[in-house]
Amino acid sequence: MEKKKYASNTRAKNKWNAANYDRLYPYVKKGKKATYLAAAQAAGKSLNEWIETTLDAAAQQTNGE
Repeated sequence: MEKKKYASNTRAKNKWNAANYDRLYPYVKKGKKATYLAAAQAAGKSLNEWIETTLDAAAQQTNGE
């Protein structure tokens, strides 16, 4: 079997991501992703950035910060 080109780069990126990020796997009902994506684009953000910003605001409101 032929070894994948740039496999060591991928391993290094995965190792760095594992050390620096937490993974969340939100599942949403069909059709909601398009709604969230449209909101993110309207805000000029990526979907990930929009979700993180929205969750941060909700956590601050909930925690009274």
